[in-house]
Amino acid sequence: MRLHICAVGRMRAGAERVLFDDYQTRFDRTGRALALGPMGVVEVEDKKNQGMAAEGELLSRAIPTGAMLVCMDERGKVLSSPDFAAHLARWRDGGVQDLAFVIGGADGIDPALRAKADFLISFGAMVWPHMLVRVMLAEQLYRAATILGGGPYHRV
Repeated sequence: MRLHICAVGRMRAGAERVLFDDYQTRFDRTGRALALGPMGVVEVEDKKNQGMAAEGELLSRAIPTGAMLVCMDERGKVLSSPDFAAHLARWRDGGVQDLAFVIGGADGIDPALRAKADFLISFGAMVWPHMLVRVMLAEQLYRAATILGGGPYHRV
């Protein structure tokens, strides 16, 4: 199952980029044997500052045709890491070929796009900067792969 992170904004060089790249590499290595990955990233940018609806349209075009859509949204379900891993395994085993995670911009995800989501996930009641959400998502994807592979990274 190929994973796609479709996100508003360009991640620049710096601490977030280093962390994201590290977890992406770890996920790709670990996930390969589990039929997970690779993890790709598509970044979109509303250069005309037309707002959330324009970002939603750009994100919609970035999502692969036929992909299952998961939006990272504060209204979503809060999952434990083992539960997140179980969801990934169910989607993979259920025949999902492409899984797209969408991360909105500073104002969140356009309601029209969010309404099309197959699943909403939240990293808690707090709102996180969208660049940190990318890092947190990449880490949780890596953690899920290690859980599914029986690795020692995740400790209870």
